[in-house]
Amino acid sequence: MNGWITGLGTIAALELRQRVRSVAWLVLLIVVFVIVAIVTLLLWFSLSTFGDDSVDNAAIYSSIVFFVLLVGTLVTPAVSGGAINAERDAGTLATTQVTLVSAGQIVLGKFLAAWTIALTFLAASLPFIVLAVAIGGVPITTLLTSLAVLVVELGVVAAIGVGLSGLQTRALFSVVTTYLVVAALSIGTLIAFGLGGLASQSEVRSVYIGYTYDQSVELDPDTGLPEDPDDITCLEPEVTTYQAPRFDRVWWFLAANPYIVLADASPTTFDENGNPEDLFGGIGLGIRGAQLPPDLEQTYDECANAKANWRLVQDDYETPEEVYAKTVPSWFVGIVIHLVLAGLALWGAVARTRTPSKHLPKGSRVA
Repeated sequence: MNGWITGLGTIAALELRQRVRSVAWLVLLIVVFVIVAIVTLLLWFSLSTFGDDSVDNAAIYSSIVFFVLLVGTLVTPAVSGGAINAERDAGTLATTQVTLVSAGQIVLGKFLAAWTIALTFLAASLPFIVLAVAIGGVPITTLLTSLAVLVVELGVVAAIGVGLSGLQTRALFSVVTTYLVVAALSIGTLIAFGLGGLASQSEVRSVYIGYTYDQSVELDPDTGLPEDPDDITCLEPEVTTYQAPRFDRVWWFLAANPYIVLADASPTTFDENGNPEDLFGGIGLGIRGAQLPPDLEQTYDECANAKANWRLVQDDYETPEEVYAKTVPSWFVGIVIHLVLAGLALWGAVARTRTPSKHLPKGSRVA
């Protein structure tokens, strides 16, 4: 077992040395640091005019974390998508394959290296994330949870990139395919959610009860209505029907979205009115609210409200915090989906890299 771990560490160390020696990696790291710094400053100045300091800090923190996830999913495929097939094309992979290291050590070693490199970009953004927490308004649980999800999601993208680099012959194709997988999870799930909700609709029956009154009666100056409620006459109910999309039937599409996984997993804070204070809560509330079916029987009795001098209270009104609390979190489903995809990609790369190989793609270079 120790020998297997040593071989794994050797592959990972060799891969990291090659990456770190590259000037492009250092330049890219500096660029990420500068971009996150600029975004942080812009968020700070743009949000400082709204709300109190705690709300500003929570919004800034969540925005920075989402931006770091965006940068990570854009950079990681480039550093992992050609980890195996680029060496196979250059004829250097065969040199490693004839040593005592196994295909599993080669694939997992390159995955660990790609994951480590992806985490360096997270480390470059960490000062700004910690700054938003240090100033206040962000619970430590939110920090720990969001960072844990970021680490896992970057590892998933790195695993998919390395796996596809082992499954495909050309490095360019595996990098592009990795970007397509990331796009499918990030944007494709939103499209599937929207189209699925529109394709599955139900009829809503809406009843409206209006009112009228004799203009000659004495009116209340405050409400503009007759002082005697008996002078108000209810009109015949007006019934209308229309089709409403059923997003509650397809909300699970969003469970595989990495941004929604991050938002749903991170504990959020609410103000005194029950409204979320950051993007985590806003996006999490969106997927939680999508789980609720629409009210197919709606009644608005304006006549009864007028007779009560507009003092009727909607007992069924729920604050966003109450909706958030009574619905089901979905982030763990998304994490499982992502881990399964990453595991399948790595398993396929190990099977394809194992030697001796019975079948090789046409034009593949052995040494």
